[in-house]
Amino acid sequence: MTTLFEPTRLGDIALANRIVMAPLTRNRAQAGNVPGPLTVEYYRQRASAGLIIAEATQISPMGQGYLDTPGIHSPEQVAGWRKVTDAVHAGGGRIVLQLWHVGRISHSSLLPDGAQPVSSSAHRPNAKTFTREGFVDTSAPRALRDDEIPDLIEDYRRAAVNAIEAGFDGVEVHAANNYLLDQFMRDSVNDRSGPYGGSIANRTRLVVDIMKSVAGAIGAARTGIRLSPVTTFNDTPRDSDPQALYGHLIRELAPLGLAFVHMIEGETGGARAPADLVTPFDYAALKQSFAGGWIVNNGYDAPTATKVVADGAADAVAFGRPFISNPDLVRRLRENAPLNPLRAELLYGGGAEGYTDYPALP
Repeated sequence: MTTLFEPTRLGDIALANRIVMAPLTRNRAQAGNVPGPLTVEYYRQRASAGLIIAEATQISPMGQGYLDTPGIHSPEQVAGWRKVTDAVHAGGGRIVLQLWHVGRISHSSLLPDGAQPVSSSAHRPNAKTFTREGFVDTSAPRALRDDEIPDLIEDYRRAAVNAIEAGFDGVEVHAANNYLLDQFMRDSVNDRSGPYGGSIANRTRLVVDIMKSVAGAIGAARTGIRLSPVTTFNDTPRDSDPQALYGHLIRELAPLGLAFVHMIEGETGGARAPADLVTPFDYAALKQSFAGGWIVNNGYDAPTATKVVADGAADAVAFGRPFISNPDLVRRLRENAPLNPLRAELLYGGGAEGYTDYPALP
């Protein structure tokens, strides 16, 4: 029986165990959206994870949606992340960077020259983001033009190359939680015509093109993707047929030889089987179409994570908030030790408190 604590591989990335630290936005980047010394210490403390997926990181200035989130598009950001990856590797860990563009979940005050956020279509969500003025309504977006798409794909490719230059073991493309790439895939948002609208094949085209570009630049075996087929996070209704949509996407991605799919099951941070979902989503059908690594995420604890790996339904399990308050989560799960309580009021922004001051076991 395979256990959580056995090594595995996701493409070219060797994991000492099957416990993954999920990407977690903490809003603690320094001036220029550069990771600072506290971020180095934060990830160093958690290097015992089989794999760390570093927090969502904008691929370009236009990709930012929240205050003080890090980027991977400037030399200073690359240098800041290099200190993080060096610290994780010195602790025996592996780390990949999540590549992020928020799309319409943004505010003009966060974007170059007060620009409008961009999306698949000009639909404004009933959502808020965090700026220097506090929580504010998102700004009205505009639809990306077809002739702007090649530059967007290039932003992803360049960000992936920068991540490797910064010492990351790979990247995860963030196509979940209803940020830009989900905004293209779902017919609840995307009402455009042309090559990136209409049919499922067209609505998934951008994601497939990005994955081909990133994999071509850094190697498919160092490239993963995160998906969340049924979440309504960020005020985004589900697609009219999520099983068909994400099934098609996985079949298109399968020949690329990607390292992994990171699957958020159910509502992000909520129920894995949402009560309003009339037809249960069949994640196993997607997994059967994909030969690479399969990471599951959302509300797992030690017993359920142990079972899903032992049953062969996942290769690894991602934990989010438990890793925030337990830098030694792997040891605690192995020893069935109690977990530190999370101080939720300290999740976003600030300094060391609630970030690097959670105690490890003696």
